[in-house]
Amino acid sequence: MIIGRMLQCDELALVWTIDRREVIHHTYRLVDGALELRPDYFDMQGWPPGDHDLSTRLLRACCDYGGWCYGLFDGDRLIGVAVLESRLIGQPADMLQLVFLHVSRDYRDQGLGRQLFLRAAEAARVQGARRMYVSATPSEHTIHFYLGVGCILSPEPDPALLALEPDDIHLEFVLD
Repeated sequence: MIIGRMLQCDELALVWTIDRREVIHHTYRLVDGALELRPDYFDMQGWPPGDHDLSTRLLRACCDYGGWCYGLFDGDRLIGVAVLESRLIGQPADMLQLVFLHVSRDYRDQGLGRQLFLRAAEAARVQGARRMYVSATPSEHTIHFYLGVGCILSPEPDPALLALEPDDIHLEFVLD
């Protein structure tokens, strides 16, 4: 049985047990303000090199400063996670960033990602945000997921996040 609960900061290392394997055949690029799907093959066998150290620091800082961290468990195994930043961004400062959302390979396409996303959206509303910001990996599956839950292209991507992840697709989700 799958159970969801808040994660404690000392449980963040469990994130690296999520099976991120995926074969990607297409990626999106933003060209003249529109999404363009292009053939692009990647056989992701896990987390990208260097991602573990950088993301661990980012997740830990988010947790330490009051971010929202939620996990889905199958027994004692973490199979999905969503992390929401606590600092408002944007102009006006009314957005919270969905920093992290991953579902383990064998549990994808079962509605668990949507469940995590909607829980994060509710947490953002409770914290006073009017929008949620997503810097998404440009893979076809990922972008289809975010568009499917109602995200739109960000009309004004956050400059710092765009500089940090220029190849990502920057999206927003209106919480009203």
